[in-house]
Amino acid sequence: MAQFNYTGRAANGELTSGLIEAIDASTAAKALAGRNVTPLNIYKATEQQSNKETKNEINFFTPKVSLEDLVIFARQMYSLSKSGIPILRAVNGLAETTNSKRMALALRDVVDQLERGRTFSSALHQHPHIFNQLFVSVVHVGENTGKLDEAFLQLSDYLVREQETRKQIKSATRYPIFVLIALVAALVVMNIWVIPIFATMFEKFDAELPLMTRVLLGMSDMFVTKWPLMLAGVGAFIFVIRRYLATDVGRYKWDKRKISLPIIGSVLERTLLGRFARSFSMMLVSGVPLTAALNLVADAVDNRFMAERIINMRRSIEKGESLSRVAHSSQLFTPLVMQMITVGEETGRVDELLGEVADYYEREVDYDLKSLTSKIEPVLIVIVAVMVLILALGIFTPMWEMMGAYKGN
Repeated sequence: MAQFNYTGRAANGELTSGLIEAIDASTAAKALAGRNVTPLNIYKATEQQSNKETKNEINFFTPKVSLEDLVIFARQMYSLSKSGIPILRAVNGLAETTNSKRMALALRDVVDQLERGRTFSSALHQHPHIFNQLFVSVVHVGENTGKLDEAFLQLSDYLVREQETRKQIKSATRYPIFVLIALVAALVVMNIWVIPIFATMFEKFDAELPLMTRVLLGMSDMFVTKWPLMLAGVGAFIFVIRRYLATDVGRYKWDKRKISLPIIGSVLERTLLGRFARSFSMMLVSGVPLTAALNLVADAVDNRFMAERIINMRRSIEKGESLSRVAHSSQLFTPLVMQMITVGEETGRVDELLGEVADYYEREVDYDLKSLTSKIEPVLIVIVAVMVLILALGIFTPMWEMMGAYKGN
């Protein structure tokens, strides 16, 4: 299939241009008309031009599609599909109005694939970095059941809750992160500019310095003279850690470790469990089979350790065990939540009770996040106090000793 450059006039009268795939110029003109674009000029693009066009549209600095962009897309698709507007026209309109360049290009590609006869869900599936498997699966169920508007409504609600949780986590961790950055900056300033002044003064007295003072002077000398090696060491350390976390073993061990960290581990675990319950409930409401839903939810929690337990739950269900039994064996849930799952299974309201489970965990996370700062503050105060103590012992102790020796003489 060839590619054509085109210049046309959009429905609002504005001039527009771009690149489109078609068999010939006539087919390209019909495709543009389907996008409410009146073609003015269409000519075949050379391969070099096509590659240059694509390369110029997306680069390293092009912002990624944010969660907010997905929320807006899901809400707009809900409104458009509920109003009875054809999918092709709806997606084409959103591609022209979205502020995200990556989203616009992805939606244009979705329009092209819809024109070739693909289903909406399979077209979205071609862009996994924007629309994850959970998103695509809900859309697939919606278009197969004729309830695409309800599918997008569920997705928008789910994404809004996910967005709120992320905002709460960022808000709770903003203060500790700011304090740690300030501490690191103070450490660098002290070692590069402040301590060398005292080092010069101590050299003039030609006296034996205490151990803590020698440690501080040695650290300051390392910051001043060995900073290229220190930067290279920090860079190498970060590179090795990132490469290790990119492996399956490294990611699994870190995901297992971080939910058992002091103070924040329980918050992370409840956040993941809330995400699991919310997405699992949404999948069951959408009509996705239980085992398939567990597979999709394992990807949605974004934690390898927890995902493995969820996959084990699915395998046990495939062997004929009940949901309540496999949930108990996973050791993921509290006794209160286990009671809710058991009752839901007995009454045939698993999706509804899982929604209650999600609400329970989200309330717990909300409470924990509000009190997180007060829990971290004592730790930060202790760190600051230790730094001040070390600095005081290292700088002022030799000065007091020298003053005492001077008075004694």
